[in-house]
Amino acid sequence: QVQLVESGGGLVQPGGSLRLSCAASGSIFSINAMGWYRQAPGKQRELVAVITSGDSTNYADSVKGRFTISKDNAKNAMYLQMNSLKPEDTAVYYCNAFVATFTQKNRFLEVWGQGTLVTVSS
Repeated sequence: QVQLVESGGGLVQPGGSLRLSCAASGSIFSINAMGWYRQAPGKQRELVAVITSGDSTNYADSVKGRFTISKDNAKNAMYLQMNSLKPEDTAVYYCNAFVATFTQKNRFLEVWGQGTLVTVSS
């Protein structure tokens, strides 16, 4: 079993910053791509940023230049530095990863975290 746990969400004023963390734990053999998604009230879940095993990154147009995704392979952790936050960034942010376990080394399973709420408001 593999678990992803997000942390770092909270209430921040417009223009402020937050850093989200995602910690992966369990029987992890390797991790392929990891990403952050978000879901605002009444909207569909959308991709925010993704980082591959080779450290290539991709961002949604709405967050380019403001958000930075990174990871620490030794800790099986991923981060999202969010700067210049806007009210429209308010959402539940989810961690996502494709993980191979020791019992299934050749198969990457998609795993989701439980989400962390980010509220941008004055």
